[in-house]
Amino acid sequence: MANRQIRAALDSVVLILSAVLFTLLALVSCKSELKPSLAPPPPKVASTTGVYDTAAQQPASRAVAESIRISSPAAKHDFAGTGIAGGVVGGVEGGVEGGVIAAEAKEEQFNTEEYGRLEENPFLSVADNPLSTFSVDVDRAAYSNIRRFLSSGQRPPRDAVRIEEMVNYFTYDYPDPSGTQPFSVTTEVTGCPWNERHRMLLVGLQGRRMKTADLPPNNLVFLIDVSGSMFEPNKLPLVKQGLELLVNQLRPQDRVAIVVYAGNAGLVLPSTPGSDKGTILSAIQALEAGGTTAGGAGIKLAYDVARQNFLDRGNNRVILATDGDFNVGASSDGELEQLIESERSDNIFLTVLGFGTGNTKDSKMELLADKGNGNYAYVDTLAEARKVLVQEMGATLFTIAKDVKLQIEFNPAKVASYRLIGYENRLLRKEDFNNDAKDAGDIGAGHSVTALYELVPPGSETATGSRVDPLKYQSTHVTAASAELLTLKLRYKEPTSETSKLLTYPVNDSGATVASASDNARFAAAVAEFGMLLRNSEHKGDATYDEVRQLAQKSLGRDFEGYRRDFLTMVADAQRLAPENVASK
Repeated sequence: MANRQIRAALDSVVLILSAVLFTLLALVSCKSELKPSLAPPPPKVASTTGVYDTAAQQPASRAVAESIRISSPAAKHDFAGTGIAGGVVGGVEGGVEGGVIAAEAKEEQFNTEEYGRLEENPFLSVADNPLSTFSVDVDRAAYSNIRRFLSSGQRPPRDAVRIEEMVNYFTYDYPDPSGTQPFSVTTEVTGCPWNERHRMLLVGLQGRRMKTADLPPNNLVFLIDVSGSMFEPNKLPLVKQGLELLVNQLRPQDRVAIVVYAGNAGLVLPSTPGSDKGTILSAIQALEAGGTTAGGAGIKLAYDVARQNFLDRGNNRVILATDGDFNVGASSDGELEQLIESERSDNIFLTVLGFGTGNTKDSKMELLADKGNGNYAYVDTLAEARKVLVQEMGATLFTIAKDVKLQIEFNPAKVASYRLIGYENRLLRKEDFNNDAKDAGDIGAGHSVTALYELVPPGSETATGSRVDPLKYQSTHVTAASAELLTLKLRYKEPTSETSKLLTYPVNDSGATVASASDNARFAAAVAEFGMLLRNSEHKGDATYDEVRQLAQKSLGRDFEGYRRDFLTMVADAQRLAPENVASK
């Protein structure tokens, strides 16, 4: 009897232990099934379409945190507040319900940067192509965008590297213009640092510098993207800080209006005199992000406001601040471009400021600025905002020469072939040079523009011969011997004129070496060489990061703002990066 009772008690204990063990096993199994959904999504492989992955810059854990924070009722209340554009109505799609799903949606939204395809200029035979024609380019967005990539431990996509914008990010010690001419012209021929058998030509333009007090009155319309994609700290918050810097530079004769666009476009601030800085700053500080992007409607309203307050002798300009995410609004890019071109003909120009990571539509923003006779800058830091909107305010806002074109005729007795370094999307047909109806780039007050050519002398092993069959009915003869290397011609228009003026300069080669070249030529060459290395250009020759650094260190010149020293930091960052850190192939 006693044994049966003991055995029954033991059986009960076994049953209880079995139940506990089963429960524990079930819990462990559930936990293991949940683990994969909580792991950060694997990084995506970059594609050749120009869309790249910046997950390294924003870990999935941060994306999860943001999706939960934005979607929470408290967060909605914080952002809605009393600000403009309705805060973040609706939060992040998916909310905290299925938080990882919301994070994945956030991650997908984050990786949509786009860059236009860029094919480098090839060497051209002078026999077949004696003329080289292109428009000036004062955009500088590529340089600060590249800096953003390198500082985050990534090499930039090849198509994000526009060498002319890198070179033109810096000012050079060119002389001021004399007389009534709006810009000076400097030329220099020297050895080519990355190919000792070749020569390098520098063409430098220096726009007339003007004090802020001497600039014409400004009629400015700030067109600000306040869509949900602008929420991040390096987007709308940085936009507000940058515009506040600009507002503090305004004079009583200047006027500012503010238009915002998200789900709808709206006028936040009517045109207000620069003396009323408190009202303007309050309107800027109240802006908040939320909604989808209706960029087309915003641009139309901004131009309407600019037209209503047009200054006959002033600078009438729309300043667009966005990450470039125009996903709804105008029916097509063509419609936007036609509108901007139409307003340009009425002397209302467009400046585009790009901000942030993840949604950057680089090619679209550059195109809109080009169509609007303005310039395109990428703002990655508050220091860059100060450079663009304060230190270079005149160059950013006031045009001194428009539709500036260059045409070079090479002497085939001195040059066998040549290559224009950069300016791939600024090339013109030779007939366009004398066509005043053909649009080209503009130069702002104080702007400097630099263009570089790589020249191959006759008889060089790398000289490119004619690739065209001999002509049957005509022949090409070299004219009487000339010591001239080439002839440089420029055309430009006064800001309010539709008739161009012609400038002509013969250029000789004195045989200068790299060592004897000016700081201007050596530093510009260092920046161009750096760009070719970042692009892994087939034309990079013997270029190395060490040579870039040495060349730049010896040509820092009067680097008052420290921009050239910062360039050395970028070179070091790029040299440290391993091949697997390349953001795009």
